[in-house]
Amino acid sequence: MSALIGLPALLWTGLPDAAAWPWIVGSTSINLVIVTALLRAYGLIGFGTAYPVVRALSVMLVTPAAILLSGELLSLWGLLGIGLIVASLLLLAIGNTGPAAVPRAALQWMALAGLATAGYVLCDAQGVRRAGSPLAYGFVVSATNALAMFVVQGLAARGWRSVVTHAGIAVPIAVASTVSYLLILWVWAHAPVAPASALRDTSSIFAIVIAVVFLREPFTMLRLLAILLSAAAVPLLRLA
Repeated sequence: MSALIGLPALLWTGLPDAAAWPWIVGSTSINLVIVTALLRAYGLIGFGTAYPVVRALSVMLVTPAAILLSGELLSLWGLLGIGLIVASLLLLAIGNTGPAAVPRAALQWMALAGLATAGYVLCDAQGVRRAGSPLAYGFVVSATNALAMFVVQGLAARGWRSVVTHAGIAVPIAVASTVSYLLILWVWAHAPVAPASALRDTSSIFAIVIAVVFLREPFTMLRLLAILLSAAAVPLLRLA
């Protein structure tokens, strides 16, 4: 559905510059790894633990990689802000951990997903800066991701039936997903990658607020502390 939204928009934006296409291929390939690893991790340990850990690992890896690859230098305040967000995400994971130990296979899938997510961030950041237009880059990647998923899974026919059957749910989700992706691409085109990536991953905090307010899930002290740490990081990242 995101591809169906993005393809007509390319008539307005045009295609990205040629220099961006190797990064588009890399981004699409890495996204396949991320989705596969995340789904395996969710099946073994659940969303509440796997997602925050993967995002925290990604932020920790993106920061030194951005310094090495892009020459981005962060102030002490910026590094502290990133550290607070990593801590808040890990607190969310701890708060969702049951008495049983995390399976080793889950740890391996989470590590792979975190590593791939960091690569995905860096790939998109480099690609969008060479594309000439964040919108053109985002719409093309939405389409290549959809195509790659259909080809790799071999479920194109069933996928189309799902889109038609669940269009009422798929359309608003696709719109929200596309808009959020385009927004972060615009940020990466104009701002340092590491603090922007860290700030984006405060989405886990908003998910907790939604879960508590609308789904009536319990509001624990660990969740409160995670929210406070994340909120404290925002003004620090502004100084990055």
